[in-house]
Amino acid sequence: MSYREKTAEIRSELRALHKLNPETAKGFQALSAGAMTDGALDKKSRELVALAIAVTQRCEPCINLHVEALMKAGATREEMGSVLAMCVQMGGGPALMYAAHALAAWDEFSLPAV
Repeated sequence: MSYREKTAEIRSELRALHKLNPETAKGFQALSAGAMTDGALDKKSRELVALAIAVTQRCEPCINLHVEALMKAGATREEMGSVLAMCVQMGGGPALMYAAHALAAWDEFSLPAV
């Protein structure tokens, strides 16, 4: 399954979960909106942090979603690569494996949609 397919699948699964638990979904959306409000860090910087956490926590769906968000925020592949290097330094072998997923997702998302 491609990263695009995986990302579409998790979005579908999240919609079903949100329907089942609308108040929880609203609360999480409010938390997310608050965390993404511009402040000392811009959106791109916050998304780089989010990706680093996703990689070190080994959450592939989170990685895919944050790679997409990074691209929309104007990040470069090289900026993401620097963050992935720190993930590996801090998280060792498991982070290395998920960093590879993040790079593969970036490369796939960079291609025209088929």
